[in-house]
Amino acid sequence: MIRLVVSDPADPRLDDFRDLTVADRRPDRPGGRGAVIAEGVVVVRRLLGSPYRIRAVLGVAARINDLLPDLSTVDVSAYVVTPQVMSDVVGFHLNRGVLAVADRGSPPQVEELLAGDRLLILEGINDHENLGALFRNAAALGVDAVLLGHRCADPLYRRSVRVSMGHVLRLPFATLPRWPDDLRAVRAAGHSVLALTPRTGAVPLPEVDPTRHPRAALLVGAEGPGLSEGALAAADVQVQIPMAAGVDSLNVAIAAAIACYHLGSR
Repeated sequence: MIRLVVSDPADPRLDDFRDLTVADRRPDRPGGRGAVIAEGVVVVRRLLGSPYRIRAVLGVAARINDLLPDLSTVDVSAYVVTPQVMSDVVGFHLNRGVLAVADRGSPPQVEELLAGDRLLILEGINDHENLGALFRNAAALGVDAVLLGHRCADPLYRRSVRVSMGHVLRLPFATLPRWPDDLRAVRAAGHSVLALTPRTGAVPLPEVDPTRHPRAALLVGAEGPGLSEGALAAADVQVQIPMAAGVDSLNVAIAAAIACYHLGSR
């Protein structure tokens, strides 16, 4: 690590961290920088332990000091700034006091991820906070990989990384380009595809025996529209979470967590 004190917010060495609120800086938009941004000591630490190649760290002195054990063996520049300089650079006040930027790298191949026993498959999850929460829950509940279907947002967008507490950086994911046809490949790899839906006629989750689905791929859709007809038709089983009268749905991240916990209880 090279520790450098910077006092000028216009210093070009800080350009990777500049104006993070501007929409066209997002990595999932044309013209974006193609970078991964981690916020806070915990998330930066997970970035340092991930496969993503880190470019630089920016933070106030106290937070850089917190990370010294993790940065000591890394060939990276750590820019130390005041809170005001950091605010001027990133475009807002950052309570967490430290940021890191890394290259995105190449995602794994879908075939590699199909080797896992427990998968989470997403369709239409375009809310970055829900996406981050789904990754955090999946990591906590032993999911091996996440597969992204039609119209999913970018898991490496800054807000998703933050909400996931950095777990999106350690849980492998890939995109299914032919939707929903690629669900056939998931089934051909030996996975039972269980579609989570509130539809009448779906099997109540407590009645699903996890031992009968040793290789389970849980399929969930966006809040509101839910799963498409094509995705539901491609599933082996449609599953619902029983709820009290007058409540018709749960937040998608919470619903997926309940189902992942049940399927992992074997």
